[in-house]
Amino acid sequence: MKLVVGLGNPGPGYRETRHNVGFLVIDELTKRWRVSDEWREKFDALHIKTTIGDEPVIVAKPLTFMNLSGQAIAGLAGFYKIDPPDVFVVTDDVALSLGRLRARREGGAGGHNGLKSVIQHLGTQAFPRMRVGVGRGDDVIKGQRRDLADHVLGRFEAGERDIVSAAVLRAADATETYLRDGIERAMSVFNAAEQQDPDPVE
Repeated sequence: MKLVVGLGNPGPGYRETRHNVGFLVIDELTKRWRVSDEWREKFDALHIKTTIGDEPVIVAKPLTFMNLSGQAIAGLAGFYKIDPPDVFVVTDDVALSLGRLRARREGGAGGHNGLKSVIQHLGTQAFPRMRVGVGRGDDVIKGQRRDLADHVLGRFEAGERDIVSAAVLRAADATETYLRDGIERAMSVFNAAEQQDPDPVE
């Protein structure tokens, strides 16, 4: 069994913000799989249990807010007896340019508080993840770049939305590739065109 989790913040005030790209990917997957009306709430997360091919899969969106995401993920993983290598996390990343994808087998938090919480609660960095680039932002206010928290909690600008929509579709494709063929295949296919971007510092 696999657990696929998109990170984000719950509530209408955070819909379609940069920090909620993980939720957007999960919503795309449940729409594809025609299971979007079957959400259940448990362990501070909305989740759906389904089957992809012959594999049972749990897809989830934590309700704990980003910085406490690990609580919900650890609760679901423990209840369904899913080991960390079978927990696939989808999240935003300011260290990647807008629309870039980066799949990895494991790694550190790279300054991302959601991933930091997941690592803390699972007790390991050894879980696969897909990062979706939201950029750092070029907005300058009084000679300074926009505050990072304001950036990730802000909504995408009109000129960014087509890029983000395409990235969400590709991230959903990458997640399906992971479920079908494993993380190495997902990395090979979806990271291949992006090697010019260095990995985020971990």
